[in-house]
Amino acid sequence: MSNTEATDASRPKRRGVKAVAVALAVVLLFGGGFWLGQATTDPMNSDEYVALEATGQKAATDRDVFRGQLEELQGEVAASRSAAVEQDDAILLREAAVKKAEEEVKKRESAVTAVEKKKEANTISDGTWVVGVDIEAGSYKAASSVGSSCYWAILVSGTNGDDIINNDLPGGGLPSVTLAAGQDFKSSRCGSWAKQ
Repeated sequence: MSNTEATDASRPKRRGVKAVAVALAVVLLFGGGFWLGQATTDPMNSDEYVALEATGQKAATDRDVFRGQLEELQGEVAASRSAAVEQDDAILLREAAVKKAEEEVKKRESAVTAVEKKKEANTISDGTWVVGVDIEAGSYKAASSVGSSCYWAILVSGTNGDDIINNDLPGGGLPSVTLAAGQDFKSSRCGSWAKQ
């Protein structure tokens, strides 16, 4: 046999050994990987993972509870704000009503004061009065029923009571007189006289 023949004969043997070695390596790697995969525990089944999962679920539950409480509190805050706005509006309305009532009372007080001042200016009592100077001309009536000692007199001005135009001792009731410029009016024990 020649060298070439011997080399050719050993080649099939090497090919077979090489193929067996590759197959054996594949089987060992595949088998080792399979065994390693089976031998290693699933991390999802570990105690730590289970504890973390439980903690995460509790946190999610707590989060949902807190969100619900937050929404409820936000609703209460919104309702409180709405109620406060309504109360503020009601207060503003009441304040406006009070202000309007105060203005009306002030107007009435002013009107009453004006009437009282006018009545006071047009009311005379016992004494001697010059018409057109002390009192206005016009008709006057006793403000209340007079007694039996009431005396009144209408006199010509400037005569010092010597020229009597009219006088009376009414003895009761509500006497009235009409006064004109150029006259004096004297009243004794008759009370107040009001201009009509």
